[in-house]
Amino acid sequence: MNETQEQYLEKAKRSLIVARQNEQSGFPEFALSRAYYTMFYVASAFLEGEGLAFGKHSAVIGAFGKHFAKTERVPKKFHRYLIAAEKKRKDADYGIELELTSEDAKQTIMQAQEMLDFAENNL
Repeated sequence: MNETQEQYLEKAKRSLIVARQNEQSGFPEFALSRAYYTMFYVASAFLEGEGLAFGKHSAVIGAFGKHFAKTERVPKKFHRYLIAAEKKRKDADYGIELELTSEDAKQTIMQAQEMLDFAENNL
């Protein structure tokens, strides 16, 4: 693991802490957003190891799927988690009606933790 990958994972850890704090404080939409960013930083860490960096979220998600999930270097479910979390994050960040629940946040946080654990053990 190189230094930039370590920095991504450290940022992912901090993001996950904030996601949990937001969920416990009754702010599921903000918890979902931070849980998504945890996954985004994990995906970015994997891509960094290949010398790949992107400016758009869609490009990170697509490249993570192409280079890691499709090739089964990571479990395919992680790419699905990332796609679903990005949709929820958009709803959370841009929607004005709160339709996301604490259960939605808890599930996304659990998935983010799973991805982070995998990255820490496999990068």
